Amino acid sequence: MVHDKKMPKAQADGQTASDSQSANSQSTNTSRRRFLTGSAAAVGAGAAAAVGFPSIAVAQTTTLRFQSTWPNQDIFHEFAADYVRIVNEMSGGRLRLNLLPAGAVVGALQLQDAVISGALDGGHGVCAYWYGKHKAYSLFGTPPPFGWDANQFLAWYWTGGGMELYTELLEMLELPLVGYLTGPMPTQALGWFKEPIRGAEDLQGLKYRTVGLAADLMREFGAAVTIMGGGDIVPAMDRGLLDGAEFNNPSSDRLLGFPDVSKTWMLRSYHQDCESFEIIYNKNKHDSLPEEFQAILQYAAKAASSEMYWKAMERYPRDLQAMREQQGVQTYITPDSVLQAQLDAWNTVIEAESQDPFFKKVIDHQREYCERVVGWHLEGTTPKTPAYRHFFGKEPTDTSTIL
Repeated sequence: MVHDKKMPKAQADGQTASDSQSANSQSTNTSRRRFLTGSAAAVGAGAAAAVGFPSIAVAQTTTLRFQSTWPNQDIFHEFAADYVRIVNEMSGGRLRLNLLPAGAVVGALQLQDAVISGALDGGHGVCAYWYGKHKAYSLFGTPPPFGWDANQFLAWYWTGGGMELYTELLEMLELPLVGYLTGPMPTQALGWFKEPIRGAEDLQGLKYRTVGLAADLMREFGAAVTIMGGGDIVPAMDRGLLDGAEFNNPSSDRLLGFPDVSKTWMLRSYHQDCESFEIIYNKNKHDSLPEEFQAILQYAAKAASSEMYWKAMERYPRDLQAMREQQGVQTYITPDSVLQAQLDAWNTVIEAESQDPFFKKVIDHQREYCERVVGWHLEGTTPKTPAYRHFFGKEPTDTSTIL
């Protein structure tokens, strides 16, 4: 039986199967060439569009004007520069602080007002400078000597509720600022004098420079207190406008020129037993920044705090030794009778200022914190003086005169 089979149309037209495959292949290649050509044109058009709108790929830099309250030669200005460097590096250059020294835009004691007005975006100083606006301000800069050191003071601020009280103070005074405490300062010296201070009576009638609540404290001794920025102190002593003054530490005091106007430095005091720096920003400017930048500003304050203390531990002892050996400075240990008189005077100052409800609120909070934290620290920490005496065969005070 013969079956009648139908042939494909191509074969019926005389085209073989291989010819058909070849034709299909050529058609596919032609389509591919057209696709690639069209794609290249599309890429070219996209590139041209990118050239036409370069802002899409360009990162913008936000720049803030940032002034310190410190002279250019002071190590404190160097600490401010360290903070600025950390911010700039953490942001990869997208957020940049331009640092200026005290006086570049305003004087040290006008910094806060300049930040509030927008003349500056931010600054580096100390809370004690603003205590004229409210005495509680000094509690966030130079608090009473409740037995804590500056690191414990900063622990109170960052984790113990102090930051919330600081923010409450800004809101209560309607100050459009955002701020952070940073940089633990060791115990400050009683200061530079013409003659050693042998008793509390020697402070009576003395023209003396300090800041914050320490000014109230020294007035309890009958001192005539003047408040001024760091760069003005040595010239004032040189002209006889001051009989004595304190600033902060061996490095700052040496760089500012204190050994040129006095050779007598009284170490140890309760007037500023611990202190820290304050970094502030105009609130509107701060809040307009991306949250990422706001976080960088805060975390940089924490990083700079540690870096500052580590640098101070290296530099302060070296500068103290240099002042003794190269500049003829004689150091004295403030007598215990003067230290006890300072503690008694603190009682008077605290009682007087606690008539203000907010001041009392902060003081009570600090007292509770220190009773708990400092008590734990003192109970569990071994004394350091016996260990120093054992390994080095001398007293820590052997290089100073005991009055």
